[in-house]
Amino acid sequence: MKLINKYIDHTLLKATATKNDIIQLCNEAIEYQFYSVCVNSCYVTLAKQVLQDTSIKICSVIGFPLGAMSTTAKVAETKQAILDGADEIDMVLNIGLLKSKDFDAVWKEIETIKNIIPHHTLKVILETCYLEDLEIIKASELALQSGADFIKTSTGFGTGGASIHDVKLMKHIAKDEAKIKASGGIKSLKTALEYINLGVDRIGTSSGIAIVSGNTSLEKEY
Repeated sequence: MKLINKYIDHTLLKATATKNDIIQLCNEAIEYQFYSVCVNSCYVTLAKQVLQDTSIKICSVIGFPLGAMSTTAKVAETKQAILDGADEIDMVLNIGLLKSKDFDAVWKEIETIKNIIPHHTLKVILETCYLEDLEIIKASELALQSGADFIKTSTGFGTGGASIHDVKLMKHIAKDEAKIKASGGIKSLKTALEYINLGVDRIGTSSGIAIVSGNTSLEKEY
């Protein structure tokens, strides 16, 4: 198994996050050698400046946190994030279209994003707290069909985060075709290891330092 820090996308997505907060996030990622930082797209350039001489990846969220933007808007945001230096894209699936059973629109949107970043990692956020089991299965299938590299549980801004049940469902569908990112509510080493033991390849959390150090006083929210 990889070292625990290499599973972690060190995350700060709060609306109130300042430039100094993002700089601190990046410096923490350097200190603890996390796999990546995950930031809103407006901060990709700043993260790139801080991390330019490191191996730490930059992940930008797209269509965040509702997923309800037009495909054109998501495409534009994705293109700009990549130009600014993002290595990975975490896009929110259009949950309303999924629930409307407009599956063609859902997979075509994901495929459109993947087609413009063929050499970059695309993670599709399902926001499982709003989905029934059959919808999680269908959303996972659509993401795989569209070429996604990862399926991801949650934004961390919905009514709930990752759950063992949902990750098992996603893993059953993904098999070896795509990887799983668990995010939302993962604040301790014990919880992180539970997901990793299920086969999760990445953990999205703002409590990365608490996880690797075992210091629960450092637990944070997104």
